[in-house]
Amino acid sequence: MTDNEHEIEQPDERVPKRVIGTPAPGTSMLGAKETVEDADVPGVMIPDEKSARKAEKIVALCFTITFLSAIAFIILYVQIQVGTPEATGQSNLALGTTLTLALLGLAVGVTVWVRSIMPKYNLIQERHDLATDETTREEVADTFLQGANESGFVKRPLLRRTLLLASAPLGLLPLVLLRDLDNSPMTGANFNKLLRHTVWAETRKKPMKLLVEGTGQPIRAADFNSPGGILSVVPEGYEHDMNALAKATLILIKFRPEDLKPGTNKNWTHDGIVAYSKICTHVGCPAALYEQTTHHILCPCHQSTFDAADGAKVIFGPAARPLPQLHIGVDAEGFLIAKDDFNVPVGPSYWERGDAEKAAREGSTA
Repeated sequence: MTDNEHEIEQPDERVPKRVIGTPAPGTSMLGAKETVEDADVPGVMIPDEKSARKAEKIVALCFTITFLSAIAFIILYVQIQVGTPEATGQSNLALGTTLTLALLGLAVGVTVWVRSIMPKYNLIQERHDLATDETTREEVADTFLQGANESGFVKRPLLRRTLLLASAPLGLLPLVLLRDLDNSPMTGANFNKLLRHTVWAETRKKPMKLLVEGTGQPIRAADFNSPGGILSVVPEGYEHDMNALAKATLILIKFRPEDLKPGTNKNWTHDGIVAYSKICTHVGCPAALYEQTTHHILCPCHQSTFDAADGAKVIFGPAARPLPQLHIGVDAEGFLIAKDDFNVPVGPSYWERGDAEKAAREGSTA
């Protein structure tokens, strides 16, 4: 065995190292051997290296801002929990600001890159047949390689690395949002539970009076005795709880007994007084406009119209479901009270409303 056979091949130190985001040494961005160098086209304006270096730093700064803003978006999304109108407002402001900065930094960085680093020239595209031959495909590949070289993506590592840095957290944003759909207290299965019931369910434990919205006064059934009368009412103890009122606010309407139709559950009324959810089943606007002669409830947002005498069924507009009816009665003093929660979820429809409605019915039956 000769000495040459014992020799160990040493790596060639002249071979350049591969950097993340760049083609392997000796190959182009298309995977083939590099065949196109920087273009030398007459009449093309190429920025001087000093200006390009300055623009490169500006682009890198913009991409860094995008990276930091995207990271801040993820942190704030996790930290700021929405449960009140104030917290929701803070969350919207924080997330909107960070996402705006992230996208603006990326847009400004790319714009400066194209306008201040890449060459400028005019192109005239001639019309040809749709089918392309081998020569045309080669020209397209050469054009791509030329653009890659002119962009400086491979030549300028600072641009390349900060662009990759900025893109990484932006790609994570959808994953964070999608993951949260089933784990957040306000979304997924937990959110479905929140939508099934209102605070009227507490009347199963103790009587809960109906109070006039705004004044907080309880209502005697004997005093609400004018047919065609309407009142907006809220649950006792929750007069100032905006989260509870968003689902539990009611409208009371007084009918003559002969005006009520089969669609209304008469067992849930008291002396012709019917209680319906005030939350429109379209997008949740307050449906509180009442036409006495026709017994129609009108939602002012999108003109959904409900027949109050017939179980508040929809007779016009985009709403797809009737306004839920609440079971009411009177206490020993003659004040109107709730006897149970709604038997169906209130407000706009959502994809799991069928399961929630079934569970609510089973709960009210129990």
